[in-house]
Amino acid sequence: MSLYKAETRRLVKRRFTKLFVGCALLVLAAIAAGVFLSNQKAGPETIAQAKADAQNSYQQALADTNRLIDECRAAQGTAKAGDYPPNCEIQLPTPSDFDPRWYMPATFDFKESFPGMVTTLAAVLAVVAYIIGASFVGAEWNSGGMMNLLLWRPKRLQVLGTKLATLLVATTALTVVLAAIWTAVFYFIAQARGTTAGMTDGAWQSIGLTELRALGLVLVTAAVGFGLASIGRHTATALGVAIGVIVVLQFGLGAVISLAKVKFPELYLAPFWVYAWMNKQYVAEDYNSCNFSGTDGCRPDTLTITWQMAGVALTVLFAVVVGVAMWTMRRRDIT
Repeated sequence: MSLYKAETRRLVKRRFTKLFVGCALLVLAAIAAGVFLSNQKAGPETIAQAKADAQNSYQQALADTNRLIDECRAAQGTAKAGDYPPNCEIQLPTPSDFDPRWYMPATFDFKESFPGMVTTLAAVLAVVAYIIGASFVGAEWNSGGMMNLLLWRPKRLQVLGTKLATLLVATTALTVVLAAIWTAVFYFIAQARGTTAGMTDGAWQSIGLTELRALGLVLVTAAVGFGLASIGRHTATALGVAIGVIVVLQFGLGAVISLAKVKFPELYLAPFWVYAWMNKQYVAEDYNSCNFSGTDGCRPDTLTITWQMAGVALTVLFAVVVGVAMWTMRRRDIT
């Protein structure tokens, strides 16, 4: 049996892999069920009721405002006059202030809402891929299985590279299959509890590209978890780094740079780079600055993190962690 086939079989058969994939499926199923139950299709009756509710709210607001104007006029020349605007200049509401859409029940718009669901899928799978990737190699280092494997295949880099390739191929297959199912499920939800209007070829292409970026994010997190566990030769190394990055680096650093009033603090925080990667861009704003404009007033300085910039950051992270893992595999003593 080839090394790749043996590693694929070991990865797929591991109870740890099955457990976390099963947990991911349960989480995703719960999310889909929640979206289905919390939305409903807007039929003619629902639309008519929303328009009626908007009209009723307008009439009530108009009556309340007229009553307030009458009270203001009656208070003129008394001590209570200061409680009202000068000359009773109170603006009356208009029907346009009460949009019937505000009175509609939640309805799932596939074109507008599904990209957010792709990000949710990517987040869940990224966490699972990171943990499985770390455990896949970390457990072998901890148990001594890596040493035994190198007796059979003494080429260190080939062994570690094959393990990583096995992980990435399996992760790709899982992500592609789940993304296809995820898309089909939410398209059904949109048909049953919302709308699929506006789904042109361009809209489908945009969703496809978003899912490709989701795949890239999942693959990078899997490789980083694998690489960190290999460097530390224990699964706990990768988990410890993840906790340290989230708790110490992100929250701690976020608090420090906020107190220091650093310009564009988002540049130092990973979630904003992930957001930019999945949503094409993130616009950071510096509210300590003011660019005055006669038409727009005071506007802050902005800096846009593009998906290309985020992609370069993910590529560098992948290359550094995997490169160091390969270097330590070649240079350090196995025992």
